[in-house]
Amino acid sequence: MARDIDPMPQSYEYDVLIIGSGAAGLTVALNLPAHLSVCVISKADISSGATLWAQGGIAAVLDAADSVEEHIQDTLRAGGGLCHEDAVRFTVEHSKESIDWLIDSGVNFTREDDSEQYHLTREGGHSRRRIIHSADATGKAVSTTLAEQAASRPNIDLKPNRVAVDLITNGKLSLPGNRCVGAYILNLADNHVELFRARFTVIATGGASKAYRYTTNPDGASGDGIAMAWRAGCRVANMEFNQFHPTCLYHPHAKSFLITEAVRGEGGILTLPDGSRFMDRFDDRAELAPRDIVARAIDHEMKRLGADHLYLDISHKPTEFIRHHFPTIYEKCLEYGIDITRDPIPVVPAAHYTCGGIVSDERARTDVNQLYVVGEAGFTGLHGANRMASNSLLECLVYGRAAAADITRRESDIPAPPSAPDWDESQVRDSDEDVVISHNWDELRHFMWDYVGIVRTTKRLQRAKHRVDLLHREISEFYSNYRVSNDLIELRNLVTVSDLIICSAMQRRESRGLHYTLDHPGLLHDAGDTLLVPTTYRTQSP
Repeated sequence: MARDIDPMPQSYEYDVLIIGSGAAGLTVALNLPAHLSVCVISKADISSGATLWAQGGIAAVLDAADSVEEHIQDTLRAGGGLCHEDAVRFTVEHSKESIDWLIDSGVNFTREDDSEQYHLTREGGHSRRRIIHSADATGKAVSTTLAEQAASRPNIDLKPNRVAVDLITNGKLSLPGNRCVGAYILNLADNHVELFRARFTVIATGGASKAYRYTTNPDGASGDGIAMAWRAGCRVANMEFNQFHPTCLYHPHAKSFLITEAVRGEGGILTLPDGSRFMDRFDDRAELAPRDIVARAIDHEMKRLGADHLYLDISHKPTEFIRHHFPTIYEKCLEYGIDITRDPIPVVPAAHYTCGGIVSDERARTDVNQLYVVGEAGFTGLHGANRMASNSLLECLVYGRAAAADITRRESDIPAPPSAPDWDESQVRDSDEDVVISHNWDELRHFMWDYVGIVRTTKRLQRAKHRVDLLHREISEFYSNYRVSNDLIELRNLVTVSDLIICSAMQRRESRGLHYTLDHPGLLHDAGDTLLVPTTYRTQSP
């Protein structure tokens, strides 16, 4: 448990501080030895992150007819030539043991009818059925199980309703060395900033899809970890590759509800408003093409027809099959008057996954000593220019276990963190202009959607860059003069991450994977990662 080092209750010291409580963060926590004091920070409830909303499943080599090499080749093909083969191999080779760990932890995956065999489904980009799942709510099964396990461990403190403000490094303390020693954390219950010092800090904050107007992600996906790590001196890579999930439920009252790719994997077809199919005109794999191709095809047809949405239809399958395989989707759609056993589902693309992030290695280490990153916030090289379906939860598990193993190996050599000052609020005041935050928030998400979305142009990117620079200046002034709030922290981080996305997109003068620009529609023969380095490249970070 925490060692209380200050008479004030808002100051703590741990061996390991984990910022984020999704599959990645909890995997780290649960694989650390019991003698280490661990704290897991969550913005809301411990199981409220993006993992909770994951429907499809986890890709792994579990069938005798499948192979590690086939999974590797499928991933490389989907990644548009930018995957790091060593990272892909490392991840896939550790897939089965990661699934075995989840099963041992109590996750209840769906089995074949009247069989002990697990049911494996197929999703876009996969040549085999290799997606293990828990009906159509795999994320919920994983998240709740791991949260229950963490709550039972006496060495793990779970602290919900808190949001990280910034990392604390030796540089910020005017000390030598490039080391992270903890973070300042805003307690949303009393709106006070707490000091958390730690020998090791793990970023597991997820992606930045909230930068866009339409997203499948929960509200917390505001790029906090990426922005904090950038300010702390970490490199970021491939931020231009934002995956737009092709099928988000289109309904005025349905907020961010994803229609899993497994619907297409089990025979669902995409149709125009007149009921005709169209995907075979864009790719030989039709509905099972990778997500970037499907999303662009839907976007193209919507713009061509002037339509607000298209349709995904699985009603030709038997009713009991649909209810058994997709109970969550069936019930949710029924709430909005859509019976998917008889009616097509109205769908629209939405921002879904950040393929780039904080540069890390196979041990999940970043450029800053004792700072790790796991999950969607990190850039391992696994996804390349386009994440293949259901590789994301696998990455959380594999790299979460790798980070825990590395911390365990090093923990006896890392001293206690140095002292750090409490958060200073003496020069700021409460805001009476919160309308500035809400207005800037809306503007940011609108121009990111319009100018830096599924299809881009140089002129659109230049316009977005101009707007984000102005927002930087406004937010910097606001941050310097007023007490921090959750909305201000998230907006500050989203502006920084949006700038990174825009500048990365401007540097890539080709169309590859998730980055498609009308000004450079072809592929470069010799393309690499887009790497941004804080010492040579600076956003106007407040």
